[in-house]
Amino acid sequence: MTTSTTNDERRRRWREHWKAYARATAEWAARCYEHPAPNFPVMPADLHDLTCGARTRAGTPCKRRDLYASGRCRLHGGLSTGPTSPEGKARVALNGGKRR
Repeated sequence: MTTSTTNDERRRRWREHWKAYARATAEWAARCYEHPAPNFPVMPADLHDLTCGARTRAGTPCKRRDLYASGRCRLHGGLSTGPTSPEGKARVALNGGKRR
């Protein structure tokens, strides 16, 4: 088994863990956060040191360990690139690029 396959498997398990965590949180929110709190899933020990792994411009894997639920860091996690709908673009246009 290659290292990338192992990392792909670990990243898949990372995403599954956070999906289970989100389900437990949603179930608790549906109960209006009444006590007792649900049993949240425990992060497997081998996932604690998981790194982003995305390829940098230099061609080396990213070493950041502060990951989103997607398994990528804030630099490679695919955050919003701005509005895509005409309504969202119109709201942004109202700002006029002013600095505050």
